[in-house]
Amino acid sequence: MQELRDTQNERDDRNLPINRVGVKSLRFPVEVREKNGEAQRTIATVALAVDLPHHYKGTHMSRFVEALNSHGKCLDVRSMAALPRELLERLDARRAHVEFEFPFFRSKAAPVTGKEGMMDYEVRFSVEAEKDGAIDFVLTVMVPVTTLCPCSKAISARGAHNQRGLVTYSIRFSDPVWIEDAVELVERSASSELYSLLKRPDEKEVTERAYDHPVFVEDLVRNVASRSDAHATITWYRVEAENFESIHNHNAYAVIEKLHES
Repeated sequence: MQELRDTQNERDDRNLPINRVGVKSLRFPVEVREKNGEAQRTIATVALAVDLPHHYKGTHMSRFVEALNSHGKCLDVRSMAALPRELLERLDARRAHVEFEFPFFRSKAAPVTGKEGMMDYEVRFSVEAEKDGAIDFVLTVMVPVTTLCPCSKAISARGAHNQRGLVTYSIRFSDPVWIEDAVELVERSASSELYSLLKRPDEKEVTERAYDHPVFVEDLVRNVASRSDAHATITWYRVEAENFESIHNHNAYAVIEKLHES
Protein backbone atom coordinates (compact mmCIF):
# COMPACT_ATOMS: atom_id res chain seq x y z
CA MET A 1 0.00 0.00 0.00
CA GLN A 2 1.26 3.45 -0.88
CA GLU A 3 2.51 5.41 2.12
CA LEU A 4 0.34 8.50 2.60
CA ARG A 5 1.33 11.81 4.09
CA ASP A 6 0.40 12.19 7.80
CA THR A 7 -0.39 15.89 8.04
CA GLN A 8 -1.76 15.66 11.60
CA ASN A 9 1.70 14.78 12.89
CA GLU A 10 3.34 17.73 11.17
CA ARG A 11 4.72 20.50 13.35
CA ASP A 12 2.68 23.61 14.16
CA ASP A 13 4.64 26.81 14.91
CA ARG A 14 1.89 28.94 16.49
CA ASN A 15 2.82 27.67 19.98
CA LEU A 16 -0.83 27.23 21.03
CA PRO A 17 -1.86 24.01 22.79
CA ILE A 18 -5.50 22.90 22.47
CA ASN A 19 -7.43 21.90 25.60
CA ARG A 20 -9.80 19.48 23.87
CA VAL A 21 -9.98 18.19 20.33
CA GLY A 22 -11.94 15.20 19.11
CA VAL A 23 -15.41 14.14 17.97
CA LYS A 24 -18.88 14.83 19.34
CA SER A 25 -22.55 14.18 18.51
CA LEU A 26 -21.67 10.58 17.66
CA ARG A 27 -24.59 8.25 18.33
CA PHE A 28 -23.76 4.78 19.58
CA PRO A 29 -25.84 1.82 20.86
CA VAL A 30 -25.04 0.93 24.46
CA GLU A 31 -26.17 -1.31 27.28
CA VAL A 32 -26.42 0.45 30.64
CA ARG A 33 -26.05 -1.61 33.81
CA GLU A 34 -29.10 -1.40 36.06
CA LYS A 35 -29.12 -1.68 39.84
CA ASN A 36 -30.90 -5.05 39.64
CA GLY A 37 -28.03 -6.50 37.60
CA GLU A 38 -29.76 -6.38 34.24
CA ALA A 39 -28.60 -4.35 31.23
CA GLN A 40 -30.84 -1.79 29.53
CA ARG A 41 -30.35 -1.13 25.82
CA THR A 42 -30.38 2.50 24.76
CA ILE A 43 -28.62 4.92 22.40
CA ALA A 44 -26.00 7.36 23.65
CA THR A 45 -24.77 10.60 22.17
CA VAL A 46 -21.01 10.45 22.60
CA ALA A 47 -18.21 13.02 22.79
CA LEU A 48 -14.55 11.95 22.83
CA ALA A 49 -11.61 14.34 23.15
CA VAL A 50 -7.95 14.66 24.13
CA ASP A 51 -5.60 17.55 24.70
CA LEU A 52 -3.22 18.47 21.86
CA PRO A 53 0.33 19.76 22.54
CA HIS A 54 1.29 23.02 20.87
CA HIS A 55 3.74 21.41 18.45
CA TYR A 56 1.22 19.04 16.78
CA LYS A 57 -0.82 20.32 13.84
CA GLY A 58 -3.79 18.01 14.47
CA THR A 59 -5.11 14.81 16.00
CA HIS A 60 -6.19 11.55 14.35
CA MET A 61 -9.99 11.67 14.41
CA SER A 62 -10.46 8.08 13.21
CA ARG A 63 -8.71 6.75 16.31
CA PHE A 64 -11.48 8.09 18.53
CA VAL A 65 -14.06 6.02 16.68
CA GLU A 66 -11.76 3.00 16.66
CA ALA A 67 -11.38 3.24 20.44
CA LEU A 68 -15.12 3.57 20.94
CA ASN A 69 -15.89 0.50 18.82
CA SER A 70 -13.22 -1.60 20.50
CA HIS A 71 -14.39 -0.65 24.00
CA GLY A 72 -17.65 -2.60 23.92
CA LYS A 73 -21.24 -1.57 24.45
CA CYS A 74 -21.83 -2.09 28.18
CA LEU A 75 -21.64 1.01 30.37
CA ASP A 76 -21.35 1.28 34.11
CA VAL A 77 -19.47 3.52 36.50
CA ARG A 78 -16.80 0.89 37.09
CA SER A 79 -15.90 0.17 33.45
CA MET A 80 -16.15 3.69 31.99
CA ALA A 81 -12.57 4.60 32.92
CA ALA A 82 -11.22 2.09 30.38
CA LEU A 83 -12.23 4.19 27.36
CA PRO A 84 -10.42 7.46 28.18
CA ARG A 85 -7.38 5.44 29.19
CA GLU A 86 -7.43 3.79 25.78
CA LEU A 87 -7.61 7.23 24.14
CA LEU A 88 -4.52 8.28 26.09
CA GLU A 89 -2.61 5.37 24.59
CA ARG A 90 -3.94 5.55 21.05
CA LEU A 91 -3.40 9.31 20.71
CA ASP A 92 -0.34 9.75 22.95
CA ALA A 93 -2.18 12.39 24.99
CA ARG A 94 -1.80 13.65 28.55
CA ARG A 95 -5.54 14.08 29.16
CA ALA A 96 -8.63 12.43 27.68
CA HIS A 97 -12.31 13.23 28.11
CA VAL A 98 -15.29 10.99 27.39
CA GLU A 99 -18.99 11.85 27.65
CA PHE A 100 -22.00 9.59 27.11
CA GLU A 101 -25.52 11.06 27.31
CA PHE A 102 -28.49 8.75 26.95
CA PRO A 103 -32.15 8.22 27.91
CA PHE A 104 -32.59 5.85 30.84
CA PHE A 105 -35.97 4.20 31.40
CA ARG A 106 -37.58 3.01 34.64
CA SER A 107 -40.86 1.21 35.15
CA LYS A 108 -42.83 3.03 37.87
CA ALA A 109 -45.98 1.85 39.58
CA ALA A 110 -48.76 4.40 40.16
CA PRO A 111 -49.06 5.18 43.89
CA VAL A 112 -52.58 3.80 44.47
CA THR A 113 -53.58 1.46 41.62
CA GLY A 114 -50.09 0.13 41.03
CA LYS A 115 -50.46 0.52 37.25
CA GLU A 116 -47.04 0.30 35.61
CA GLY A 117 -45.72 2.95 33.22
CA MET A 118 -42.29 3.80 31.81
CA MET A 119 -40.54 7.01 32.88
CA ASP A 120 -37.49 8.31 31.01
CA TYR A 121 -34.62 10.34 32.43
CA GLU A 122 -31.62 11.88 30.69
CA VAL A 123 -28.33 10.62 32.11
CA ARG A 124 -24.77 11.71 31.45
CA PHE A 125 -21.50 9.91 32.23
CA SER A 126 -18.48 12.26 32.06
CA VAL A 127 -15.02 10.76 32.59
CA GLU A 128 -11.63 12.44 32.39
CA ALA A 129 -8.37 10.51 32.59
CA GLU A 130 -4.85 11.85 33.12
CA LYS A 131 -1.60 10.33 31.92
CA ASP A 132 -0.51 9.97 35.55
CA GLY A 133 -3.45 7.64 36.22
CA ALA A 134 -5.89 10.10 37.81
CA ILE A 135 -9.56 9.53 36.92
CA ASP A 136 -12.45 11.97 37.39
CA PHE A 137 -15.99 10.59 36.98
CA VAL A 138 -19.15 12.73 37.15
CA LEU A 139 -22.64 11.23 37.04
CA THR A 140 -25.46 13.58 36.00
CA VAL A 141 -29.18 12.80 36.05
CA MET A 142 -31.93 15.11 34.75
CA VAL A 143 -35.07 14.46 36.75
CA PRO A 144 -38.53 15.98 36.12
CA VAL A 145 -40.55 16.67 39.28
CA THR A 146 -43.62 18.52 40.56
CA THR A 147 -43.34 21.56 42.82
CA LEU A 148 -46.18 23.40 44.57
CA CYS A 149 -45.70 27.01 45.62
CA PRO A 150 -45.71 27.55 49.43
CA CYS A 151 -46.59 31.23 49.00
CA SER A 152 -49.57 30.45 46.77
CA LYS A 153 -50.80 27.86 49.27
CA ALA A 154 -50.45 30.31 52.16
CA ILE A 155 -52.39 33.18 50.56
CA SER A 156 -55.01 31.40 48.44
CA ALA A 157 -58.44 30.36 49.69
CA ARG A 158 -58.84 27.73 46.97
CA GLY A 159 -55.81 25.69 45.96
CA ALA A 160 -52.26 26.67 45.02
CA HIS A 161 -50.39 26.87 41.76
CA ASN A 162 -47.98 24.08 40.90
CA GLN A 163 -45.69 23.30 38.01
CA ARG A 164 -43.37 20.78 36.52
CA GLY A 165 -39.70 21.36 37.20
CA LEU A 166 -36.45 19.87 35.99
CA VAL A 167 -33.56 19.09 38.33
CA THR A 168 -30.08 18.58 36.85
CA TYR A 169 -28.07 16.75 39.50
CA SER A 170 -24.34 16.04 39.11
CA ILE A 171 -22.25 14.09 41.63
CA ARG A 172 -18.84 12.66 42.33
CA PHE A 173 -18.50 9.80 44.79
CA SER A 174 -16.03 7.63 46.65
CA ASP A 175 -18.03 4.45 45.88
CA PRO A 176 -20.32 4.11 42.86
CA VAL A 177 -23.86 5.49 43.11
CA TRP A 178 -26.51 3.84 40.95
CA ILE A 179 -28.49 5.93 38.47
CA GLU A 180 -31.71 4.79 40.13
CA ASP A 181 -30.53 5.95 43.56
CA ALA A 182 -29.56 9.41 42.27
CA VAL A 183 -32.97 9.78 40.60
CA GLU A 184 -34.82 8.74 43.76
CA LEU A 185 -32.83 11.16 45.91
CA VAL A 186 -34.03 14.03 43.69
CA GLU A 187 -37.63 12.80 43.54
CA ARG A 188 -37.87 12.63 47.34
CA SER A 189 -36.82 16.29 47.50
CA ALA A 190 -39.74 17.65 45.45
CA SER A 191 -43.44 18.18 46.22
CA SER A 192 -44.13 14.98 44.27
CA GLU A 193 -42.45 12.70 41.81
CA LEU A 194 -43.86 12.25 38.31
CA TYR A 195 -45.50 9.20 36.73
CA SER A 196 -46.31 8.34 33.15
CA LEU A 197 -49.54 6.47 33.97
CA LEU A 198 -52.10 7.68 36.53
CA LYS A 199 -55.71 6.62 37.04
CA ARG A 200 -58.15 8.86 38.94
CA PRO A 201 -57.24 7.53 42.43
CA ASP A 202 -53.55 8.01 41.60
CA GLU A 203 -54.13 11.55 40.37
CA LYS A 204 -55.92 12.40 43.60
CA GLU A 205 -53.04 10.97 45.63
CA VAL A 206 -50.35 12.82 43.66
CA THR A 207 -52.23 16.14 43.74
CA GLU A 208 -52.83 15.96 47.48
CA ARG A 209 -49.28 14.81 48.15
CA ALA A 210 -47.92 17.87 46.36
CA TYR A 211 -50.32 20.12 48.29
CA ASP A 212 -49.08 18.66 51.57
CA HIS A 213 -45.41 19.16 50.59
CA PRO A 214 -45.03 22.64 49.08
CA VAL A 215 -41.51 23.66 48.00
CA PHE A 216 -40.04 26.76 46.40
CA VAL A 217 -37.28 26.22 43.85
CA GLU A 218 -34.94 27.26 46.68
CA ASP A 219 -36.33 24.50 48.90
CA LEU A 220 -35.90 21.98 46.12
CA VAL A 221 -32.16 22.54 45.63
CA ARG A 222 -31.61 22.74 49.40
CA ASN A 223 -33.45 19.45 49.92
CA VAL A 224 -31.28 17.73 47.31
CA ALA A 225 -28.12 19.29 48.76
CA SER A 226 -29.02 18.23 52.32
CA ARG A 227 -29.61 14.64 51.22
CA SER A 228 -26.33 14.71 49.31
CA ASP A 229 -24.44 15.97 52.37
CA ALA A 230 -25.91 13.11 54.41
CA HIS A 231 -25.02 10.48 51.79
CA ALA A 232 -22.10 8.27 52.81
CA THR A 233 -20.29 8.22 49.45
CA ILE A 234 -21.16 11.49 47.64
CA THR A 235 -18.09 13.76 47.79
CA TRP A 236 -19.22 16.61 45.50
CA TYR A 237 -22.48 17.75 43.93
CA ARG A 238 -24.05 20.42 41.79
CA VAL A 239 -27.84 20.64 41.88
CA GLU A 240 -29.68 22.92 39.48
CA ALA A 241 -33.48 23.33 39.42
CA GLU A 242 -35.68 25.10 36.92
CA ASN A 243 -39.43 25.43 37.47
CA PHE A 244 -41.59 25.98 34.39
CA GLU A 245 -43.93 28.41 36.11
CA SER A 246 -47.67 27.96 35.54
CA ILE A 247 -48.74 31.55 36.35
CA HIS A 248 -45.70 33.49 35.04
CA ASN A 249 -44.19 33.94 31.60
CA HIS A 250 -40.76 33.09 32.98
CA ASN A 251 -39.09 30.26 34.90
CA ALA A 252 -37.83 30.11 38.48
CA TYR A 253 -34.22 28.91 38.88
CA ALA A 254 -31.77 27.98 41.65
CA VAL A 255 -28.44 26.19 41.94
CA ILE A 256 -26.22 24.91 44.76
CA GLU A 257 -22.74 23.49 44.26
CA LYS A 258 -20.54 21.89 46.87
CA LEU A 259 -17.25 23.58 46.11
CA HIS A 260 -14.86 21.27 47.94
CA GLU A 261 -14.82 17.50 47.98
CA SER A 262 -14.73 15.95 51.44
